Amino acid sequence: MFLIPALSRRVFAPLLIPLSLLTLSCAKTSPASPPQVGMFAAPSADSSTCAPTVVTGPQRDPKPHPGMVWIPSGEFSMGSDNPRFDDAHPWHRVRLHGYWISRTPVTNEEFARFVRATGYVTVAERKPNPADFPGAPLEKLVPGSLVFTPPNHPVELNDDRQWWRYVAGASWRHPEGPKSTLAGRDKYPVVQIAYEDAQAYARWAHKRLPTEAEFEYAERGGLSCKQFAWGDTFRPHGRQMANTYHGHFPDKSTNGHPDATPVGSFPPNGYGLYDMSGNVWEWTSDWYQADYYRTLSASGVAVDPTGPPFSYDPKEPGVPKRVQRGGSFTCTDQFCSRYETGGRGQSEPSSAANHIGFRLAD
Repeated sequence: MFLIPALSRRVFAPLLIPLSLLTLSCAKTSPASPPQVGMFAAPSADSSTCAPTVVTGPQRDPKPHPGMVWIPSGEFSMGSDNPRFDDAHPWHRVRLHGYWISRTPVTNEEFARFVRATGYVTVAERKPNPADFPGAPLEKLVPGSLVFTPPNHPVELNDDRQWWRYVAGASWRHPEGPKSTLAGRDKYPVVQIAYEDAQAYARWAHKRLPTEAEFEYAERGGLSCKQFAWGDTFRPHGRQMANTYHGHFPDKSTNGHPDATPVGSFPPNGYGLYDMSGNVWEWTSDWYQADYYRTLSASGVAVDPTGPPFSYDPKEPGVPKRVQRGGSFTCTDQFCSRYETGGRGQSEPSSAANHIGFRLAD
């Protein structure tokens, strides 16, 4: 598989796309490279098993949190049966205290209120610092971000530069570039959000980002060991349950132009949460380590885990990454299926794209 080495900061030119982008657009499901650790690993054996979820805490916190849902304390098996999700092995038990989590991802309408109140400028809207890109032509250092730009013909799924493009002027206000706007998109999830942007919003709202464990526990919606947030079948009775890619990836979508949908467009999970699977990737607070689950499983039941103390991805040892969860409208079983409940994503924290958003926890 031909891969472009990641930059330590966000990309600055149309032809320089980091490997970390592959984690945003999902990992290929039929790796051509030899087995290795990480998101791009070949299938590996996993003898661990999943045990039922046990709810131990009250079903509701008495203090109201508008726009949020109370997730009761409990213990669950975290991970996946998918043999291609090597970084989601093995199954391991996690015990969480109760917490609140946003019913939907943060919307454009909500993010706009934050920007009006604070004057905040997102990472994608800032001019890159030349010191971060030694040797880069100054004319290439322009604000912008990554946009899903599918080709009009079939391509090999070994180089995601064929469907991702750095677009000058792309930002949360202009998700697909300067010619796009937020007109009619108040209820869409805000996108083109870097980790720093999500953290800034969370501080302003006196909330925080969910941990990776909190996200998965909430995504499962009270179900035990299911492949999807709604059960065992991707399309139960033919019903579409999440905003994922449909058609021949990446050149021929059968659902029109691939894009985010308004929050709450698909059925909620068992906890009443929307868009926990599909639509947009969502930042969590955890650093990413490809073998973190092996560390947790060796220590017994993990209580309120907050992730490893530092990031390590063997594919890019020098690039720190944060975990993203939920998958997006670009995910498909032809290339990935990380909308499954155990699927993990990861990205360099300053990365943004038109399928990255976030939600809050408390």
